[in-house]
Amino acid sequence: MPFSVVRFNLVDPRATPESLSERYRAALAMAAYADEHGVDTVQTEEHHGVENNWLPSPFAFAGAVFGATRRIAVTVSAIIGPLHDPLRLAEDIAVLDLLSGGRLVTVAGIGYRPEEYEERGVDWGRRGRLQDELLETLLTAWTGEPFTYRGRTVRVTPRPFTRPHPMLLVGGSSRAAARRAARLGLPFFPSAHLPELDVYYRERCAEYGTEGWTMMPAEETPLLHLSRDPDRTWAEYGEHFLHEARTYASWQSKDITSAVRSSATTVAELRAEGVYRVVTPEECLALGLESVVLHPLCGGMPVEEGWRSLRLFCDDVVPGLGA
Repeated sequence: MPFSVVRFNLVDPRATPESLSERYRAALAMAAYADEHGVDTVQTEEHHGVENNWLPSPFAFAGAVFGATRRIAVTVSAIIGPLHDPLRLAEDIAVLDLLSGGRLVTVAGIGYRPEEYEERGVDWGRRGRLQDELLETLLTAWTGEPFTYRGRTVRVTPRPFTRPHPMLLVGGSSRAAARRAARLGLPFFPSAHLPELDVYYRERCAEYGTEGWTMMPAEETPLLHLSRDPDRTWAEYGEHFLHEARTYASWQSKDITSAVRSSATTVAELRAEGVYRVVTPEECLALGLESVVLHPLCGGMPVEEGWRSLRLFCDDVVPGLGA
């Protein structure tokens, strides 16, 4: 059965504090609606210092979603691991895991924007070593037992709800990320459809004597918006999709591999490219996707249009995904 996702990054390039507050509260209401209608997960992410107000605090947002919902998961995909204090992150994830009854999924990557590291005073050149320390610390901290951290004895309490620990995946599109996941016995989350990296990960698991699995994005994983009239929606709201696509493109060097990478410079090019798609409910079901990712508030999309898309998705698409 296809996996259903509603994604929020809360971008709004023209926001005021008042309008952004409305957007955040609308996202929570949308998450509750998605929860009531059988959507599998809310997906969110982390970026810092972005002019268009990209969400910087995914765990704060996740906590609010958990308070407004009963069954839906929240996937944070991804955190920028080396920017986090390992002990505080262990505590935050443990609390959210307890609060939600095990509904939090965390993907830890190392990011691809040096300016975020510079802003936080973190050495970009040490990001691999910092990521290793972070992941090792989380796994040890969640046992609830005292351990040595940077030369001192520490203990993290309370213990999480999930055993042996909250769902934690290693994200990335490099062999180093796959090797790190295999060494620690953690699942691997490539940032795109990279079968060769899955093979490498499994080989490294065998080498380290660990067990794991890969949450591989499908070869085709477009970001969707639902509409009864896609031509009208592209004409009226295409600039919102283009804004996000161009923001991503400005961050990604030629070495970055991403499932949502776009080279479009106009709305027409973006529509033809297919990374962002506006489809009717019937067209959505006909796509036959493994993962159906709705992005209702993409690029500062007006809230009322986001609601139209979400209602079509929940009412006319989600019930048909298992058919």
